[in-house]
Amino acid sequence: MNKPLFPDVVVNGQIIPSTAIAAETQNHEGPRDKPGIAWRKAANALAVRALLLQEAARRGIDPDPQEVGPGQTETEDEALIRGLLEAAIDVPAPDEDTIRLEWERDPTRFRAPPLWEAAHILVACDPRHEDIRDIAEKRARDLAAKVIAKPKSFAHVAKENSDCSSRGEGGFLGQLGPGDTVPEFEAVLRRLNVGEITAEPVLSRFGWHIIRLDAAAEGVPLPYDAVRPRIAEAMEKAAWTVGARDFIAELAAAAEISGAELRTG
Repeated sequence: MNKPLFPDVVVNGQIIPSTAIAAETQNHEGPRDKPGIAWRKAANALAVRALLLQEAARRGIDPDPQEVGPGQTETEDEALIRGLLEAAIDVPAPDEDTIRLEWERDPTRFRAPPLWEAAHILVACDPRHEDIRDIAEKRARDLAAKVIAKPKSFAHVAKENSDCSSRGEGGFLGQLGPGDTVPEFEAVLRRLNVGEITAEPVLSRFGWHIIRLDAAAEGVPLPYDAVRPRIAEAMEKAAWTVGARDFIAELAAAAEISGAELRTG
């Protein structure tokens, strides 16, 4: 008899239904022509979840769901896992010498946020609607070709064609910092050279953008006292991640698991 392509996942006698694994695959990346990769990632993730919930039950952890965002509260399972990890992982705060040594490795890593001055032309559309998105893209490409051929026409083209209120200012958006624009827009600001216009329109949830970077200022290095809390927090999070990984490895090493591959070494 041939072995099933996707065998059942069993963790200490608990069967994880294939329907649950199939649903979980949407949270894991994998090549379209190799669906087994996303499946294995999903199976491993649910196996870890089962291990943690079993250990929470063994320890008698009581769920205490907390608010994790506006109108969002943890599920009981999420609260159980959080409670277990809080009880099982003890990460001491890094001492002052360790924090300072981390800063001294390269103080230039810690800078004030960069600033940009930029302009754009927006061809608005709902990117979820493929036909409308494609029509808007063609229009955006035509406009991009115009302003690249004649860069000095950017403000005029923006006033005549942009769907953003900034068209009244020739598309000028003023001074921008991290988080002031959608992620797709900011990613372009970080890689453009001053004076450069995007040759390809950039898609965001608002539609297609043609972006020009007018000025950029890299943030200045910050003094130790200003960045110390950030460094301490990052070091503590890194130590916590290592502790959580080691804890899960210990649980996996002591468990009976089939259908999933949890590395314990």
